[in-house]
Amino acid sequence: MGQVSPRAALRLPLDAARVARLRAGDQVALTGPVLGARDAAHQRMRDLLAAGKPLPFEIAGETIYYVGPSPAQPGQVIGSAGPTSSYRMDAFTPELLALGLRGMIGKGRRSRDVTRAIQSHQAVYFGAVGGAGALLARRIRKQEPVAWDDLGAEAVVRLWLKAFPAVVINDVYGGDLYDNVMGADGAGAVDE
Repeated sequence: MGQVSPRAALRLPLDAARVARLRAGDQVALTGPVLGARDAAHQRMRDLLAAGKPLPFEIAGETIYYVGPSPAQPGQVIGSAGPTSSYRMDAFTPELLALGLRGMIGKGRRSRDVTRAIQSHQAVYFGAVGGAGALLARRIRKQEPVAWDDLGAEAVVRLWLKAFPAVVINDVYGGDLYDNVMGADGAGAVDE
């Protein structure tokens, strides 16, 4: 389907050249730093930007993992850390992409506005396996706070991934894995 071999190692942070090589359907193993942020953190980002204030962290070149990890047990870096439904961030995403956000990790379809913004800002959306948070947590090697600790599990955190399994859902060329697999109407192309 794409130019990257199955489970190709992909270093983070992403740059335009790496993103341009990716195609919908490519399986990758992500290694490097990402920001973890969910709904409440995205609302705070929007509020600051609407007020003309800077974000307390740089967004350009970043990849955001839509995750709200559970508390770590003793001896663990992080608790369960599965992806949350990405559509909940769709209202905030085009603005962040315009500020240089390079990648997103989550689960589920994105709106047409987001997929257009992914193309125009040369970004990528990766899907991670929902329901596998405990397993995905094993691919997170380090965690540290970044902003808004008062949000608890929804605070912005820096996560260091190691061979984190993901698949490209939306690429810079308009490729959409859901359309490729399920058809544009989402009805599916599986023979029964």
